[in-house]
Amino acid sequence: MSAFTVLVTAEHLVPAAQLILREAGAEVIFMPDTPDSPINEETLIAQLEAKPIHAILLRGSKPITARVLAASRHLKLIAKNGAGVDSVDLDAVKQLGIAVRVASGANADAVAEHAIAMMLALTRNLTGLDAKVRAGGWEGASYQGRDFKGSVVGIVGYGAIGKRTAELARALGAQVLVHRLSNPASAADDFEIEPNFEKLLTRVDILSLHCPLTEQTRGLVGRAELQLMKQGSLLINTARGGIVDEAALVEALRDGAYKRLSGAGLDTFSHEPIEPDHPLLKMNNVILTPHVAGVTAQAALAVSTMTARNIADFFI
Repeated sequence: MSAFTVLVTAEHLVPAAQLILREAGAEVIFMPDTPDSPINEETLIAQLEAKPIHAILLRGSKPITARVLAASRHLKLIAKNGAGVDSVDLDAVKQLGIAVRVASGANADAVAEHAIAMMLALTRNLTGLDAKVRAGGWEGASYQGRDFKGSVVGIVGYGAIGKRTAELARALGAQVLVHRLSNPASAADDFEIEPNFEKLLTRVDILSLHCPLTEQTRGLVGRAELQLMKQGSLLINTARGGIVDEAALVEALRDGAYKRLSGAGLDTFSHEPIEPDHPLLKMNNVILTPHVAGVTAQAALAVSTMTARNIADFFI
């Protein structure tokens, strides 16, 4: 195909990625995504019906449903600007013979650094201390924190991000345990493997999630799993919100009969943006960020150019 059309589910794309696409013969169409004009099923269908679209460059978790896919007879490829494709109806994609490509590992350093930053901030209660100082408090010598060094960090999922998080945690003095969801007994370089997920939960001080959202992992961490964790442990989720049962998480973070967690760091939620009345927003032992762990200047360039190259290579 000498010329093809790419629909980008965003209003912009880094210039280097645009250049790759246009040099390969692509026409690039951008979609507005504002509160007044959000990208949803209806706006996607309208774009796909307006003219032949040969590829979707998927930024964010826009709903690529069976209805959306049925709106274009010309669609050949969905290229995710990242790794997670849980917003894509993969069964419908398979039935229609549409290819899917991801930019696996391109933002691994950025997400891993974000996960580690959350671990350190929660371990040392940085947000709580900051709030106390701003309110006029000064604990001084009466304060006693906890060390990250020597903590047991459990890594669930050992793709590029999980591996990099494990490496950084170990470099800071943590003991690292890895649980691989697929083939749990297989090696993870020289890190210790814990093939039993329930046993992993009882061993770790910090649980860090780095697995995709699938039917297997949806609700992976719920009430029963949180009850297995150590008193005072931490949960970090920079993967997908649906992996954690948020109602159970809120209960575990509150004072109560089965309180286990002393804190959580969450970059992703079951519904995004997070609802304005969500109880997590009122908790001072939680760090919340708006699904931006992989969004740095360096990562954006690496992910976007890899995604553009995936599209260009497909059509050239």
